[in-house]
Amino acid sequence: MNDTIQNESSSERWKFISLFLIVLVIFNVGFFVNIFRDFSSQVDILQTQYSNLHQDFLENQLKIAQLQQRIEGATYSNQSWGFSYSEVFNLIKDSVVLIKTRIETSYGFEDYAQGSGFIYSDDGYILTNNHVIEDAEEISVTFTNGNITEATIVGSDPYSDIAIIKVDVPSETLNPVVLGNSSALIVGEPVVAVGNPYGLSGTITAGIISQVGRELSAPGGYNIIDVIQLDAAINPGNSGGPLVNMRGEVIGINTAIVTGSTGLGFAIPSDTIKREIPSLLLNGEYIHSRVGISGNTVTPEIAEIIGLNYKYGILISEVAPGGPAENAGLRGGDRTERIGGIIYVIGGDVIIGVDGIIMRNFNDFSVYLERNTQPGMVISLTIIRNNQKLTLNVTLGERPPP
Repeated sequence: MNDTIQNESSSERWKFISLFLIVLVIFNVGFFVNIFRDFSSQVDILQTQYSNLHQDFLENQLKIAQLQQRIEGATYSNQSWGFSYSEVFNLIKDSVVLIKTRIETSYGFEDYAQGSGFIYSDDGYILTNNHVIEDAEEISVTFTNGNITEATIVGSDPYSDIAIIKVDVPSETLNPVVLGNSSALIVGEPVVAVGNPYGLSGTITAGIISQVGRELSAPGGYNIIDVIQLDAAINPGNSGGPLVNMRGEVIGINTAIVTGSTGLGFAIPSDTIKREIPSLLLNGEYIHSRVGISGNTVTPEIAEIIGLNYKYGILISEVAPGGPAENAGLRGGDRTERIGGIIYVIGGDVIIGVDGIIMRNFNDFSVYLERNTQPGMVISLTIIRNNQKLTLNVTLGERPPP
């Protein structure tokens, strides 16, 4: 009987345990079902958020692409966006100064001249043309607020017609310009010239870029390369003033006009200014590379006369005695020939390449030397001599003072 009671008690215990386990399982299943439902709900929410974020991402990607196109366009063309003429003038006017000089002539008389300049930095450096301050005994600078102060020459380069002068005034009174990228200019782009023509301070004239890559005569038979041609009115007194794009950036120094012309002016590009400024500030001068040759661009007529298989290159007419070219073994001409009504010196070497780059004309050669070389560097010239292609290495010298 005791065994029966024990069995019944044990059976009741197992029933209770089983019931407890069933209730526990049902409770846990419900608990996990609720958790799963919450998790699924959260997944749905996250998926929706992801979908929205992905859409936003795609839209932003498109906007970025559009902005990149605008930026690339602005890099290529300075006229992609900009200010009005009056806005540009208001941005630049307080940076432009009137420069007056006193010069003692060789006859003992005094002469006076004037031009323009613009503030380069807030420590008193002002950019202008070399011919504005050349041979000056005294230099005075007049600001737009009427203040006048003396200036001293810091550095100059007659070969590029660039000069830096300095004034000693509080930095907070100065309004430096922003130098732009002249290599981004395109023909037809609107620009303004600001300066002091005939002493009329704060004058602005508007025009377009007529052409780029022009050349102007420099001392010693050299040329200023990469010059900007513009049709904005430039008159005596404008020299040294800024040429400005429609962003308000200075992209050149107005430097010359063709006498008697209408709308035919020239400016030294800002890229040339940027290249020379460190040396002008540090050494007071900029030393140009020199090869020591003179010659002419090869034309089809010249090529035919001299029996050249190439229709481009530089025909060397003369090699400077003792210069880098002569030391490297380059040869000049030995006879003359009338070609197209012009007398040329022929028989010399023909340069067709520098450092593996084709040189189609003398301008290509000059531009390459100015942009890429310094005195002491070695360049590799590809030449044609007696219808044979040769390579000569030339150690560049220094261009002598004018």
